[in-house]
Amino acid sequence: MNSQITLPARLLIVDDDPINIRLLAHLFEDYDVLFATTGKKALEIALHEQPDLILLDVMMPKMNGYEVCRRLKADSLTADIPVIFITAHSDVNEEIRGLEVGAADYISKPFCPGVVKIRVRNQIELKHAREKLTRLAITDGLTGIANRRCFDEQLAHEWHRATRTNQSLALAMIDVDWFKKYNDHYGHQAGDDCLRQVAMVLTHSAKRDSDFVARYGGEEFALILPMTHHETALIVMGNVCRALSNLALPHALSEFGKVTISAGVAVRMPDEYETAENLVSHADAALYTAKHQGRNQAVLFSNNNLTEF
Repeated sequence: MNSQITLPARLLIVDDDPINIRLLAHLFEDYDVLFATTGKKALEIALHEQPDLILLDVMMPKMNGYEVCRRLKADSLTADIPVIFITAHSDVNEEIRGLEVGAADYISKPFCPGVVKIRVRNQIELKHAREKLTRLAITDGLTGIANRRCFDEQLAHEWHRATRTNQSLALAMIDVDWFKKYNDHYGHQAGDDCLRQVAMVLTHSAKRDSDFVARYGGEEFALILPMTHHETALIVMGNVCRALSNLALPHALSEFGKVTISAGVAVRMPDEYETAENLVSHADAALYTAKHQGRNQAVLFSNNNLTEF
């Protein structure tokens, strides 16, 4: 039995005439309908509520629909929301203008209600299909967490944000100890299950919404911890090491008799002399030290390569 609950699509109707809003809202009783009577309010709602589609009037005071659409498409947080213009304009040049500013469709009044409902449904289905493809492109197929491509994008994003806010950024590079021996001894299917268990532990250890877990490649993982200082980053990774150790996944060829991980942690306050690549290099260096010092531990990159587990 499928227990997944499908939520109704969210629709934002933007029109300065409340009568038009009520008429359109009546067509979409099965949707979660939001509305705005000004362009400014429409932009605010779109940003905070992230509707699946926007039905937008062209002729509005202060900020017309074309300008609203242009601003929506200029903001990365709202650029992917499809917009359908519904307007009294029937001039083909106006339709071209609407499509040029980024609208997905253009409907002239008077309109056929059935046609409007189908066009809205089609655009929402297209949006959901694109979102699914995007998720597949950035998700590791084995573990279900972010893949290397997504990690690279997220690290660049967090580095720029840390630069703007003058906040520290922590990165942990994590490797499963003696994983090749595990694969050789237990088989690749067991190895895949092992990697899924490690991903699960990391995901549960990333407590904040801003914490980011990814599979870096092979048996290596990465954990991005924004606004995190040295002590906290080491505590988080120490907890991860202990959580995996407590699972007691058998590993006959490990010195510890169970699956463990090693981690290298680097923390930096971005400046003009530092780059995100430096952060990765430092975390890798600390990971190498953790391996060299006996594994099953987290090491912080510093002048003295301090160790804590």
